[in-house]
Amino acid sequence: MAGTTAVTDTGPAAPAPSGVIRYWAAAKAEAGTGEEPYRAATLQDALDAARLLHADQPRFERVLRLCSFLVDGRPVGGRDHASVELVEGGVVEVLPPFAGG
Repeated sequence: MAGTTAVTDTGPAAPAPSGVIRYWAAAKAEAGTGEEPYRAATLQDALDAARLLHADQPRFERVLRLCSFLVDGRPVGGRDHASVELVEGGVVEVLPPFAGG
């Protein structure tokens, strides 16, 4: 038909990737578990969800602020957590500071 514009339906948005967060040392103690699943597109999203999940544990937030993170074995370092994309089946390691490290 002349003068009409085609609209393409791309369907529903794909679900965010899922994986596992592994907590070590003090982070494990404050989370009350060694690991838990995530469904998040970025490290920031995963950490925000973890903060909400453990909101009843005020020391969890304090420990998390001191932690270093590995995503799929690679250090996050000083990168903005919102820029660190997560993948399906990924692993986020939450590493608090420890003596001798």
